[in-house]
Amino acid sequence: MSDAKWRKSSFSTDAANCMELAAAPDGVRIRESDEPETVIRTSPATLRSFIRAVRAAHLDHIR
Repeated sequence: MSDAKWRKSSFSTDAANCMELAAAPDGVRIRESDEPETVIRTSPATLRSFIRAVRAAHLDHIR
């Protein structure tokens, strides 16, 4: 997916390790900018569920 249009998180600063997302024909791609060769594939529905859980603090107990 080398031609993907990656978008940096608006919460990322100018630091080297930023969360990036890209749309793909079969879902969504997620990567960290300092390790661009490592890409997680997921669906829009799964990503929405994950974001809702983070916002609701349902994952705060995980260390």
